[in-house]
Amino acid sequence: MKAIVCQAFGGPEVLAIEDRPDPPPPGPGEVQIRLAARGVQYVDALQMAGTYQVRPEPPFVPGSEAAGEVVAVGPGVDRWKADDRVMSRHRTGAWATLANVKAEGCDPIPAGLSVEEAAVLRSGHGTAYHALLQRGRLRAGEWVLVHGAAGGIGIAAIQIARQFGGRVIATASTAAKCAACLEEGAAHALDYRGGFVDEVKRLTGGRGVDIVYDPIGAAVTDESLRCLAYGGRLLILGFLGGPASIRSNYLLIKGIEAVGVYMGGFQANQPEVFAANTSVLLGLAAAGKIRPRISHRFPLERAAEAVRAVVDRAVIGKAVLVG
Repeated sequence: MKAIVCQAFGGPEVLAIEDRPDPPPPGPGEVQIRLAARGVQYVDALQMAGTYQVRPEPPFVPGSEAAGEVVAVGPGVDRWKADDRVMSRHRTGAWATLANVKAEGCDPIPAGLSVEEAAVLRSGHGTAYHALLQRGRLRAGEWVLVHGAAGGIGIAAIQIARQFGGRVIATASTAAKCAACLEEGAAHALDYRGGFVDEVKRLTGGRGVDIVYDPIGAAVTDESLRCLAYGGRLLILGFLGGPASIRSNYLLIKGIEAVGVYMGGFQANQPEVFAANTSVLLGLAAAGKIRPRISHRFPLERAAEAVRAVVDRAVIGKAVLVG
């Protein structure tokens, strides 16, 4: 099989395509998938650099989300059979042409979704659904400020918030990204680089927003606290701009909740809720109510270019490796 291998910790330059032996026949509870599409996430870049919470040692095959066709099933697997089209979850190893995964890590590709869209559905939309509906307790009519809104989890957050009655103010860094956010259903889109507090207050009639969806951190988090209404919820999804120092006086005076959202911990500690969430997302996708936005497609052998596009923030929505 072909595989993209991270040969040492570093940037995109550490990736190489290799011919590797095919995986062995799937073991008990496993399926083997011929992968046709794979997502490229910022998390992959962090793993390659050795700076993510989950830290595989090189050499390893990156990639945690993919889709393709089942080619073999192991003992005890009766849900899947050869030629079934599935989306799959991987700890690592998705950037290859074949992979063995646990049967419960697969779900059917919803009708109407391409294999490329299916490959990247669960990570972004799963994060947004859990963050907004469960950690943020979103209610219809509430205002949601989405940072990094043109990224993979940002576009998903716009779609999920709108689906459940939220009114979205999106922030992004370019006119093209703001336009994409409006196309996806944001009520307003702001270039955050010149500051956003005053405009958010104006748009909400001086009240502020109910939820901030924040994968950025750093100074963005501090400004976001000033945007929250009384009883608001700050959802902390990551630190693309660096960790933030949260001012506890804002939390106290305005009754604000600062809530962490870590999908790895959620999946490990509440697998039954994670599975139920996935079922909801599959239904929404099959009904045409949510759909990943893919701006960049690369053949598998150009994985380094895909990672560079993600790191350089050239991607709107998702980047996919195909072939």
